[in-house]
Amino acid sequence: MIKQLMNRSLVAAAQKLLWRLGAGLSAARVPAILGASLCVVAPMAAHAGPINVGAAKVDITPSPLPDNFLGVLDPIYARAIVVESDGTRAAMITIDAGGVSTDIWREVSSRAAEELNIPVDQMMLTATHTHSVPYVRENAAYVELIYQSVKDAAAALQPARMAYGTGVSYINVNRNIIDPETHRWWEGPNYDGPTDKTVAVVRFETPAGEPIAVYYNYGVHAVLTGNLDLISGDLPGATSTYIEESLGEGIVAVYSNGAAGDQNPIYFQQTYDLRAIRIDYYAARGEDISNAMPPGGKGMDRSNPKVAKLMEQQKQMKLSMGQMLGEEVLHVMRRSLERPVSDASIRGMRKTVSCPGRVRLDKGRAGYAGQYEDADPVDIQLSLLKIGDTVIGGVNGEVFTTIAQRFKQESPYKHTMMTTLTNGSAKSGYIPNDAAYGQYTFEVISSRLKPGCAETAIVEGLVDMIDAVE
Repeated sequence: MIKQLMNRSLVAAAQKLLWRLGAGLSAARVPAILGASLCVVAPMAAHAGPINVGAAKVDITPSPLPDNFLGVLDPIYARAIVVESDGTRAAMITIDAGGVSTDIWREVSSRAAEELNIPVDQMMLTATHTHSVPYVRENAAYVELIYQSVKDAAAALQPARMAYGTGVSYINVNRNIIDPETHRWWEGPNYDGPTDKTVAVVRFETPAGEPIAVYYNYGVHAVLTGNLDLISGDLPGATSTYIEESLGEGIVAVYSNGAAGDQNPIYFQQTYDLRAIRIDYYAARGEDISNAMPPGGKGMDRSNPKVAKLMEQQKQMKLSMGQMLGEEVLHVMRRSLERPVSDASIRGMRKTVSCPGRVRLDKGRAGYAGQYEDADPVDIQLSLLKIGDTVIGGVNGEVFTTIAQRFKQESPYKHTMMTTLTNGSAKSGYIPNDAAYGQYTFEVISSRLKPGCAETAIVEGLVDMIDAVE
């Protein structure tokens, strides 16, 4: 009994100390980390050193343009932040791209490890998932541009401090809803569906308080300009540009793609209207695409005044919603940040989890149960980057929002976010939460994962990694 009381007292004292150090650990997690002893507390502080931060962005707009693109609506970029502390470095890079191929991630990360002293386990290479770019760009010149952003950020390292805060933005909405006419699942704004309005913000600034960069996390699909067939960073690109212009020359705003697998922009009516027009166009030629959707703006008469108006409104919506999200990031930076810290430890880790796979045997976008047969297991790569008491959990697929919410709830750190489409590309397709498998949405029926595995494998895998890097 005396021993138990002593252990409880040690844990209580340790928890208070950890809170003062900024770790923010819950009482339930302290015994696991301390082993009911204070002997592990010292290393946590011992590895925290003064931080240096550098940031950069590089234009990655393709030239010449692929044949299926008509022009450039706005340039696209690779944006990077490099953090250094106690002889080790970490990098957070986001590219305006539909995804990050595993080959590209390997090339960039291995080169950064060899030439810039950034361990592979301490890099987050994320795609914004804009639908207005060539989806795959497997060439040396493209890789070189992405790497250049990291190299330039590392070259710009300077003494810095960091501060964390959160805000809310209402520009996303769950996109899976029962159609009132067909009474089947379809794509539309579901105001009652699961969604996460949190905007997580990490501001990096000089010791005098001047901004260097900002890393922000939000879950929304970048699909506003997908019908235009014009190169665009879409909503994330517009947001980062707005923040950068607001803060001044040289500031870099890096978007972190949250769990947006089931999240659309809330103002998306132009796309729904254009889809209806496309369905009519195809039907007039004897082809039914009502339960399928060709990519881009293929099949639409751009000389039609209604089509032209809707497409022009899509351009305006990208700017408007980018400003809305950008303003919330700026609001957090002005009013909602916690006290900045100048010392932080850096730790990272990668892990692969595997879940049972399936292959679909029929077709159709949504509304009907799919037919499947068993397939090889699907690997999902998890990444973890911890800077001070800020935790970034990475997943290399398109994750449903409730999985990220569960991860944040179960994480022992309150400064926790999830970034998706990070460090390669899983062969899973969408990664729905367990409960979503009862809904015949287009994400669920197209997923190559059998139900009942991925949600827990991801959440518990990331939480275990947090324990492992302590």
